[in-house]
Amino acid sequence: MDNRFATAFVIACVLSLISTIYMAASIGTDFWYEYRSPVQENSSDLNKSIWEEFNADEADEKTYNDALFRYNGTVGLWRRCITVPKNTHWYTPSERTESFDVTKCMSFTLNEQFMEKFVDPGNHNSGIDLLRTYLWRCQFLLPFVSLGLMCFGALIGLCACICRSLYPTIATGILHLLAGLCTLGSVSCYVAGIELLHQKLELPENVSGEFGWSFCLACVSAPLQFMASALFIWAAHTNRKEYTLMKAYRVA
Repeated sequence: MDNRFATAFVIACVLSLISTIYMAASIGTDFWYEYRSPVQENSSDLNKSIWEEFNADEADEKTYNDALFRYNGTVGLWRRCITVPKNTHWYTPSERTESFDVTKCMSFTLNEQFMEKFVDPGNHNSGIDLLRTYLWRCQFLLPFVSLGLMCFGALIGLCACICRSLYPTIATGILHLLAGLCTLGSVSCYVAGIELLHQKLELPENVSGEFGWSFCLACVSAPLQFMASALFIWAAHTNRKEYTLMKAYRVA
């Protein structure tokens, strides 16, 4: 194996490893989107009601988003989190203040992941919003497809190393290309879903939202996958071409 191709192969492997770590961290963390809201009154009956509904199993979309808006919420692919006072007794005197430094999280169940989204969030009689429904499902499924393709590509790459051949790395490059497209699709679906949600549920006054570092990891992972794919395919294709020319020269 030529040193150029070996170097390209090693660099591609490093890029693939970094992108896999980034993608796995992105899937496993809860900071795809973050809300920033002012401190809420600890003693409010309304806040108590919102907190109890947030903790309920399979809370509807409007219910948990209202809690995310009010309590510095963060959302991941698997969980939603809000920040509440250390003392969760909601009937403390109003003059008593506490810092918001305890995070409470609820996981999305599989039913919630595949549940239909409604045209008017929270109103089950408003009809199914197919666009938001399938955007949500894609943003949940595509990252796992991407991670699976990269793991399968790594297995093929390992076989290539054992065989001391670059030919199988063409398949590895193609799998990384597909993984990058899945990651890019997941990020695009998430952005579109958030924008459509905020058109349905406007943010309250003094509440702001921004994409978090988990989302950024997924964004960085996609170009790394594309670069690894390009290097794998280039190394395999060029090495095979040179080998064919050398073989033809020897025959001649």
